[in-house]
Amino acid sequence: MTNTQAQQKQSAGKNTRTAITPTREENFPEWFQNVIKAADLAENSPVRGCMVIKPYGYAIWELIQRALDDKIKDVDVKNAYFPLLIPLSFISREAEHVDGFAKECAVVTHHRLEKGPDGKLVPAPDSELEEPFVIRPTSETIIGDSMSKWIQSYRDLPLKLNQWCNVMRWEMRPRMFLRTTEFLWQEGHNAFATAEEAHEDAMKMLGVYNQVYEEFFAIGGIQGEKTPDERFPGAINTYTIEAMMQDGKSLQACTSHDLGQNFAKSCDIKFQGEDGQQHHAHTTSWGFSTRSVGGLIMSHSDDDGLILPPKLAPYHVAIIPIVKDDGSAVFEHCRQLAARLKAQGIRVHLDLSDSRSSDKMWSAIKLGIPLRVEIGQREMDEGKLSYVRRDLGKDSKAIVTGDEFCGTVQKVLDQMQADMLAKSTKFTRDHIFDMKSLAEVREFFKADKVGFARIDTSLFGADYDVLKKELSLSSRCLPFEDEGRKVLVGKSY
Repeated sequence: MTNTQAQQKQSAGKNTRTAITPTREENFPEWFQNVIKAADLAENSPVRGCMVIKPYGYAIWELIQRALDDKIKDVDVKNAYFPLLIPLSFISREAEHVDGFAKECAVVTHHRLEKGPDGKLVPAPDSELEEPFVIRPTSETIIGDSMSKWIQSYRDLPLKLNQWCNVMRWEMRPRMFLRTTEFLWQEGHNAFATAEEAHEDAMKMLGVYNQVYEEFFAIGGIQGEKTPDERFPGAINTYTIEAMMQDGKSLQACTSHDLGQNFAKSCDIKFQGEDGQQHHAHTTSWGFSTRSVGGLIMSHSDDDGLILPPKLAPYHVAIIPIVKDDGSAVFEHCRQLAARLKAQGIRVHLDLSDSRSSDKMWSAIKLGIPLRVEIGQREMDEGKLSYVRRDLGKDSKAIVTGDEFCGTVQKVLDQMQADMLAKSTKFTRDHIFDMKSLAEVREFFKADKVGFARIDTSLFGADYDVLKKELSLSSRCLPFEDEGRKVLVGKSY
């Protein structure tokens, strides 16, 4: 935060209270971690670099899985499962691939423990594996091995597979949901007879990801191609969606790779074509991970906590009874309302705890529940309730009858979903700045301004590489809309 921003914040209201401190402007990384804690999404585990995803956080991931899995199956991809342990020789088959992942691999070298001289468990010296195993950082090589057995003829193509699993990439500076040593994801691996089909598939799967981001995450990202130095190791092209977070940094939201014949050759994936000759297949891979939850948090949340788009909210509505003494009648009234809403497919959290009403309200706010409904004795007697949209806050408060609410709740949720996408898209587009020189880029980022610089690719060269290193910048993507003539430059997670 610049001095000017700090002064503006101080003068705007010294008594402004927020549920999350520090605020986004004061310390965005710490704010992010505190939003996770306040919503009880995850916590650090005893294993360095790994996290425990708690029930509410995992409920969000389950909704993401369900949405994406349905779309993956809609394009005729079948789910399967492959081993966690990959023989080192498999990883070594593709030189560029192994170079890209060598520093991140966790390696299994023994198969048994025994007590050492001090009584502590140690790997048994005589249990060393003949060949070490790598805990999968990604599965191109081991899935390629199965593909080489399953594909014999052009009639076996296309072969389109996906697996939901965990992977491990040793992380030196872990952050929950952004960079963890172990994370959850899906990885798709498809094989085709021609280069044209593989390219079409890589683009199609990127489009599937974009649908999920827009329709469910309410995030409007930028689709494009990665520059050569940012490509996936072993790919001939990598395509991405770059999502801008509220601090102006980019989150690589997903990737889709056209692998050409590189992995087919290293894994011996061959087929007999219609011409009777042997050909190597053309393959693709594509992945989407739990770092998307980090993107969800950083795109929408505010200084009071999590804000969730309705389609990815474990609860659509929080019902909070406001009672002082005997609240049994109000509780029963709220139960009946909850039952009506659930019958309509609305996910409801009915808070009947003995916490204070104000604490219940703040809990719903920090959990990011899209709609907060409050009902007290007077509202019950009048047949009314009040509700507030989480994304708009107290200014959106409306008082309606129970029948009106039940009749319009889905419409309100749909409007909130659409408004959040529009806000995200506008924020991103408003923070992309066209620049004609590297001097402009340097001035922009040295001033800690928010957003991406868009420059002509003719500025690539030694000076550009020096600038990136100096200011910790990277080439985010070559946006499709610019037809490869421009590159987005920015800071990233």
